Amino acid sequence: MPARRAMLYVPADDERKIHKAASLDVDSICLDIEDGVAVNRKSAARQNIASALKTVHFGRSERLVRINSLGSGLAEEDLHAVLNAHPDGIVIPKIEGADEVKWVCQRIAAVEQANGWGHGSIALLVLIETPQAVLNLREICTIDARLQGLIFGAEDFAGSIGAVRNLAATELLYARSAVVLHAAAFNLQAMDMVWLDLQDLEGLRQEALSGAAMGFTGKQIIHPNQVQVVQEAFTPSAEAIEFAKRVVEAAEAYQQAGKGAFALNGKMVDAPVIKAAERILERARAAGKAV
Repeated sequence: MPARRAMLYVPADDERKIHKAASLDVDSICLDIEDGVAVNRKSAARQNIASALKTVHFGRSERLVRINSLGSGLAEEDLHAVLNAHPDGIVIPKIEGADEVKWVCQRIAAVEQANGWGHGSIALLVLIETPQAVLNLREICTIDARLQGLIFGAEDFAGSIGAVRNLAATELLYARSAVVLHAAAFNLQAMDMVWLDLQDLEGLRQEALSGAAMGFTGKQIIHPNQVQVVQEAFTPSAEAIEFAKRVVEAAEAYQQAGKGAFALNGKMVDAPVIKAAERILERARAAGKAV
């Protein structure tokens, strides 16, 4: 499963923006046919995606496609246009339950089989942005093995429950926590909400750090200027990596000596602390850090 610290949405009807995104060295590029594209530009977006997936060099960036919601009546046409160009993954917005995920998985599997691609060669990520989706998270997470991540859609979710957004995002705490909890329980990635103020990079950094502390593995972004800030926030610091290495090394030595819990730098270290250190090292390796 690729590391997805930053996932950049790109309106797929704009070829210039697709080429710009491909040059950014961002973890995931999500070519968007949904909210970022006007109704009368959907066809152009589909054509651009099919062409770009075959001709544009995206470097190490993962190539995702966000289709329109199943309720829009446009999803089947989106899938028909883009799947044969073999994106790395499909993002489904505004899902309500497992049946919708199953419907998309069946269509992806049919294209994989027809082209002789391995089952699961096209990943799936789902946007959790309605109350029903939050309530159905367990069923959604277990419907198909190709599912790799949950993405939290803050603005749509807030609108759907009549919440008023605030900088602390307290109105979203339950839903964000539910997404992180289910992602961790089912070994999925969890992508946090978009930061809309393109000028406030410090605010973005603080929210990204907060999301990382909650357990999110990455964050959605909407502008190239947000790439570096988010990638840094979801990459363990040199100090955190060094301490985690010391914890793991010490734990191995104490285990060989037949001891469980021990003290390091005056702090108690036991199984949960060791597991947290191991996760830090996993995140560091995924980010390309030498550990």
